Amino acid sequence: MLGWHLKEELRELWSQPSRKQREAGLKDWCQKADQTAIGQLMKMAKTLRTHASGIRADARHPITSGRLEGINNKIKTLTKRSDGFHDENFFILKLLSLHHSKYKLLG
Repeated sequence: MLGWHLKEELRELWSQPSRKQREAGLKDWCQKADQTAIGQLMKMAKTLRTHASGIRADARHPITSGRLEGINNKIKTLTKRSDGFHDENFFILKLLSLHHSKYKLLG
């Protein structure tokens, strides 16, 4: 039951609006995780402390890589469907026109 409560507290940490609240919540959560003496929670606390600067920065600049991953997936699908391009210039033209295409790449 304790693990579930800590999981829910950690989930709420990501919705903290300010950097200071997130930092205080992270410090508090890591202390609680260490006090449980549960190996997995202690390991998670160590990982969170390692990445604390990025977690705090996310409060100020909530940037995701979702759009970039989507573009990379489209490029990968294009190259699979085409079975390779012999002309590099044609491949670049296909990449540039990929955004304006009216069909969705499946595969």
